[in-house]
Amino acid sequence: MSKPKRKRSIFVRLLVICVSAYMIATLVSLWKNLDDKQKELNALNEELSTRANEVSELKDLLENGSKEQIVEKAARQRLGFVYSNEEVYIDISGN
Repeated sequence: MSKPKRKRSIFVRLLVICVSAYMIATLVSLWKNLDDKQKELNALNEELSTRANEVSELKDLLENGSKEQIVEKAARQRLGFVYSNEEVYIDISGN
């Protein structure tokens, strides 16, 4: 009579091992997903900070600057205009 009890014990152990392996694999997958989302959140927070600085600069320029300064800044940033006596250096290193 001890044989059926042993077979059931082996089945239960095998089931516990399979469930444990599945749980570990799921945990690793979730950990990687959490890490990816954390990196994405950090990038978005950095972009938000950059945009907030740009908005702050523009508000300051609107409050304290003249119309000529606003037009000049827009022409330089958006259209790439420069004065005729200026030298432009372009950084191609990608940094």
